[in-house]
Amino acid sequence: MYNRRIVSLNKIEKTIYLLRHGQSKDNVAPVFQSTVSPLSDIGLEQAEFIAKRVSKVSFEALISSPLKRTKQTAEAISRSTGKTIEFSELFVERIKPTNLYGKPYTDEEANNLWREWEKSLYTPGMRAEDGENYDGILKRAEDALTFLQKRTERSLVIVSHGYFLQTIVAKVLLGGAITNESFRQFQKNASMEHTGMTVLRYQEGFEEESTWRLWTYNDNAHLG
Repeated sequence: MYNRRIVSLNKIEKTIYLLRHGQSKDNVAPVFQSTVSPLSDIGLEQAEFIAKRVSKVSFEALISSPLKRTKQTAEAISRSTGKTIEFSELFVERIKPTNLYGKPYTDEEANNLWREWEKSLYTPGMRAEDGENYDGILKRAEDALTFLQKRTERSLVIVSHGYFLQTIVAKVLLGGAITNESFRQFQKNASMEHTGMTVLRYQEGFEEESTWRLWTYNDNAHLG
């Protein structure tokens, strides 16, 4: 009787498996990563590892960022599970200023723009050219959580990007108490391995409203 009551008071309504893509060629090149960078040989291997692991998970929908590196990772999962990929712009990586994509780290102008853009990610109201900023990325993370909450499926796999996935986790953990400084510290101190698996659950609690809860963070046991 007691155990049944505990289960009913903590009913799991939805489980979300958040996956970072495999290593891309631009991840290991001295350039500001572009949107079209494909997976490296290591990244392709990592994608197969996570695909094998996900094939043992029961889920109803596979959603991916449309960028090249996430698309290739999701395609490995699709082959392994038979699930059709649904692409969503909601789950792209933090959006750099256009003038940064593919530029080498040695480009002084690009480096200056990068520093300005990095600052804008932790400074309310600030924007660097056409790059995403603090207000925009937090709003997108909130929209992504609302989108997932409203989906009819009870279990979904999402293939996305490290910084944006960490932003979603920061929103779950800090909620309305998030500030630009706490967000900066979270992004600085958190990390996410390529193809790391993070699990969120939307569930009821004891005498409280349903809410998102972090269940697992950056599990990369499949990489050995």
